[in-house]
Amino acid sequence: MDKIKVAVIGCNTIANLSHIPAYMANNDCEIKYFCDIVPGRAEEMVAKYGVGKAVENYRDILDDRELDAVSVCTTNNVHKLISVDFLNAGKNVLCEKPAARNYPEVLEMQDACKKSGKILNIGVMNRFNTGVNRIKKMIGEGELGEVYHVYCSFRSSRSIPGLGGGFTTKDIAGGGVLLDWGVHFLDIIMYCVGDPPPRTVSGQAYCKLGKDIKNYTFLDMWAGPPNYNGVCNVEDFITGMIRTEGPTITINGAWAQNIFVEESYIDFIGDKAGVRLNYGADFTVYTTKDGAMFKTTPQFSSANAFYNIIDEFLRSIRSGEKNPSHIDNVMATARIMQALYDSSEKRQEIVL
Repeated sequence: MDKIKVAVIGCNTIANLSHIPAYMANNDCEIKYFCDIVPGRAEEMVAKYGVGKAVENYRDILDDRELDAVSVCTTNNVHKLISVDFLNAGKNVLCEKPAARNYPEVLEMQDACKKSGKILNIGVMNRFNTGVNRIKKMIGEGELGEVYHVYCSFRSSRSIPGLGGGFTTKDIAGGGVLLDWGVHFLDIIMYCVGDPPPRTVSGQAYCKLGKDIKNYTFLDMWAGPPNYNGVCNVEDFITGMIRTEGPTITINGAWAQNIFVEESYIDFIGDKAGVRLNYGADFTVYTTKDGAMFKTTPQFSSANAFYNIIDEFLRSIRSGEKNPSHIDNVMATARIMQALYDSSEKRQEIVL
């Protein structure tokens, strides 16, 4: 059987951390192209990994009949454009999160996927996290009883990335902490509780600490240094409440806040037991028995979620089956995020 031939579009951080190493570790594929608009960056990947050909314009490889699939690892503003172009060219696509800058763009991507008959997966790697799937199984088997509420906090004190650059420019990123961090937390929640349809959404987004770029205090800055001639017109704090056909969900997220405590967790609150998932780490189960209260932190080995999402993408190309990261399975999360922004702008609850 011939190996699946892949192109990596965008060769910066997420490609190097996740996509490229995972493809290199999978014997069912080979990287045919590295593509990046920054001169020399794709050539660096060819030299580093000893495979593939470097190109600067992704359109140059759209019509390559040997090319089976692409990973889109670019800035958010071109996720939709590049994904749709490759789908229309008959290629399978794995697009990094968030799927796009807004819900209408995500709908266009879903439509192109349906028309093409090809696979479109989104980089929601937590759906392939061992601990997350253990929690999903516990909820599904009734160990928590009725999960009636879920709370999540993704808050840091001074973590605005590349202030004044692409991350904080709405035309490029589409949004701030919600689209950067919150997408993972909301996606975990929806996945674990069975993707219940959302009904109402109320939220408020704030751009407070980052908008004064010159006077923003920080210790270090990922994707920095600051661009003092740039802008920050996305949220650095967001809060919201979502009613679904299942549990209610409340969120508090911050790239930056004047509380110097970092919190990254999700609480699944059931009438028999509760679970706190520490993002990217372990989880603790809280319950009662015979008049006593218990808490347990299970110990287990974890597979690499980044490798898993690539492996499952390649497997779905072979089988044609939808896996948990298929575009159809992330639409509810995209719709909720759009509704949070719409609610904030209109300062009213959104009925879906």
